[in-house]
Amino acid sequence: MAKTKSVYFCNNCGAESPKWIGRCPVCGEWNTYVEEVVSAKPASSGKGGYSLSGESKVRPQRIDEIQVTEESRIDLGNGELNRVLGGGLVRGSLVLIGGEPGIGKSTLILQTVLGLKGYKVLYVSGEESARQLKLRAERIGGSAPDCYIVCETSLEDIFVHIRNVNPDLVVIDSIQTIATSAMESSPGSVGQVRECAASLLKFAKQTNTPVLLVGHINKEGSIAGPKVLEHIVDTVLQFEGDRHYMYRILRSIKNRFGSTSELGIYEMRQNGLREVSNPSEMLLSQDHEGLSGVAIAVTIEGVRPFLIETQALVSTAAYGTPQRSATGFDLRRMNMLLAVLEKRVGFKLAQKDVFLNIAGGIKVNDPAMDLGVISAILSSNMDMAIETGTCMTGEVGLSGEIRPVNRIEQRILEAEKLGFKRMLIPQNNIKGFDTSRLSIELIPVRKVEEAFRQLFG
Repeated sequence: MAKTKSVYFCNNCGAESPKWIGRCPVCGEWNTYVEEVVSAKPASSGKGGYSLSGESKVRPQRIDEIQVTEESRIDLGNGELNRVLGGGLVRGSLVLIGGEPGIGKSTLILQTVLGLKGYKVLYVSGEESARQLKLRAERIGGSAPDCYIVCETSLEDIFVHIRNVNPDLVVIDSIQTIATSAMESSPGSVGQVRECAASLLKFAKQTNTPVLLVGHINKEGSIAGPKVLEHIVDTVLQFEGDRHYMYRILRSIKNRFGSTSELGIYEMRQNGLREVSNPSEMLLSQDHEGLSGVAIAVTIEGVRPFLIETQALVSTAAYGTPQRSATGFDLRRMNMLLAVLEKRVGFKLAQKDVFLNIAGGIKVNDPAMDLGVISAILSSNMDMAIETGTCMTGEVGLSGEIRPVNRIEQRILEAEKLGFKRMLIPQNNIKGFDTSRLSIELIPVRKVEEAFRQLFG
């Protein structure tokens, strides 16, 4: 009979310790260690922990002997999701989708599987009842006779349902609610999440059946549970956005079958999620003519260029300490740009409140947004509107220079497609670039002062 012992695991990173400790030495978090009872397995026979006798089921192959075939993919009928996955769902793959509560993870999955034709789907829910799922399916207007719903949290019972239904696709919503009787710890613990994910991975690879997992996230915004969960799965997708806004972004954090630079954009509606094929038109309002504090910047998220509206408000500080606030943009980077304006250009903003907002509730990390941010700030500070039909892109350095950005041709073509007449770009980006076939006027700028003279005279 196997002996049992208590081991402590970190809820954040999965580190193991024989006793409870206050701070995790691996990730540095406090009070994250939880106790789990595990079975002590007997040590393997033979030197070095492995047996010298017996035969392996597989043999080593020379790399030249290995046959490579194209991965078979399932078309999910969702263009944005197919793009992020790399062209569709690979058979036998394990995909993890994470996101904040209420962001629309379950809606995205249910809407997708209800649209699948010719595939048998088993949807396992550990959080909602079958009635709740039926009401959601009616709300999003989907119906699929080959979609089976089961509310179950036992991993062993789930495999029984899988054998009975024999589905082409399995959905687990969510992995944190599933538990196996092989472990005595509660659902959602480090050991349970690890063991259930490993069992589902083995099932997916042996039966060539794709499995979609829905995962929770922690307060830092990363996937909840041990980090090994992200290592086990083939693909990790992050579904993000502000619940108070209508737009959602689906990013690929890890993908063994495609690129991690793709992203999908959705619009949340009453009847479900709608794919946004041209995000620039959705993110640009048409009524900012003559208004100060608005600049149009050309950014790239993943490999998709789009134009986004940057809004700024600069006002005299009502209190002793000026306020600095940024929504959708890194506050520390905005403070750096304000210091550049103060030191290199001579604008006195130290005693003024500065508020910055990226329209649409989207978070942007592209350094090429810098020129649009400082242009919007100075437009509001001087109360002068930027001429309609003007957009810009460029990274701002600490000495006030406009640094070149990547994929400049994609950015220019996107601005031209949307009807913009003028575009400010870094001077180094125009070298060797053929401008004769473009209808948009490109204005190369080398320093921040040159950009302001072009914008405000």
